[in-house]
Amino acid sequence: MHELSIASAILEAAQREAALHQNAPLQKIAVRLGELAAVDPEALRFSFEMITKATEFEAVELELEFVPRTNRCADCGSDFVVKDFEFRCPSCGGVNTSFLRGDELELAYLELQS
Repeated sequence: MHELSIASAILEAAQREAALHQNAPLQKIAVRLGELAAVDPEALRFSFEMITKATEFEAVELELEFVPRTNRCADCGSDFVVKDFEFRCPSCGGVNTSFLRGDELELAYLELQS
């Protein structure tokens, strides 16, 4: 389960950032998780809870922001969410579309106690 190593990396990155702010206690870690990131959100949440249990980080909330696969139409410039593998632009019907976002796996923000 690679979600365990991802959860560990998320916590380590958050700790490094908190250290830059006089080690302010973490309250929330928000992660942007793309549809195509190949990460199971529930496994990631479980892994995070497992590595923080009985530690000073047990109360830290992990918030997951889902990012759907989005394409852009080269013909009309519209951005649209790809559903059911339909890559045709819903605005103009064009087929000349390209991937825009949906593979993210990144820290979105941290909330620190002041």
